[in-house]
Amino acid sequence: MEKGRKEYLDGLCMKFRRDLISLLHSVQTGHPGGSLSSAEIITTLYYEKMNIDPKNPRDENRDRFILGKGHAAPMLYLVLAEMGFFPQDDLASLRQLDSHLQGHPCANKTCGVELSTGPLGLGLSAGLGMALAARLDKKDYHTYVLMGDGELQEGIIWEAAMSASKFKVDNLLAIVDNNGVQLDGTIDDVMPLGSLASKWKSFGWHPMSIDGHDVEQISDAVDEARKMKGRPVVILADTIKGKGVSFMEGKNVWHGKPITKDEYMYAMKELGVNL
Repeated sequence: MEKGRKEYLDGLCMKFRRDLISLLHSVQTGHPGGSLSSAEIITTLYYEKMNIDPKNPRDENRDRFILGKGHAAPMLYLVLAEMGFFPQDDLASLRQLDSHLQGHPCANKTCGVELSTGPLGLGLSAGLGMALAARLDKKDYHTYVLMGDGELQEGIIWEAAMSASKFKVDNLLAIVDNNGVQLDGTIDDVMPLGSLASKWKSFGWHPMSIDGHDVEQISDAVDEARKMKGRPVVILADTIKGKGVSFMEGKNVWHGKPITKDEYMYAMKELGVNL
């Protein structure tokens, strides 16, 4: 990746972090922790890797993105609005009555959302279905599924993993936002997952481990995954919940918590904004 391109993507991620804190503070609701940890992953996919067109959002040849960890919807909405899928003014209605920007993504209401998510675990199964549909229809689009590590505690994930391996699906890419923290505590305290690389490998997948906050590593990993034939790939992206705001980092309480005025001021200062 050229230096200028990396700087551009890093700049976008910083913008989205600032916008996220401002938005969630203004509406006094939403999920900051998991949204912040996924910033680089979502931004790199949409701005660097996926074949999508906001002017033709239902193009049958488009790549598909599924946000399995649906609570990170605010970060997805910020990216979609910035790209032009819907007006940026709509963001102010996040999680309000009659808004199309619900707390979790809704495919029937929000342009650019491929699958309604919220119940954890269903994203990978649906993504597998989309990938198999592409094979049957002789289409060359890719399907990307971003999951939380806590989400991997759901049994349906491993049923889909077995199926993807059996059918040798290579146009499906799973990405784990591996931040080590979920709603009620750390992953190790709530339900330890052991070695994710070993676990996915035992299910027939090719695992790759990267720094999930490095846009260049994310981009390179996606390129490598696309070269894999006859076997599904999972990218284990090591991240920090609440990345970029020190008092949020690694804290399960910031899975979903309103941001006070003082916290907002402090966070924005850390993100380089003097209010």
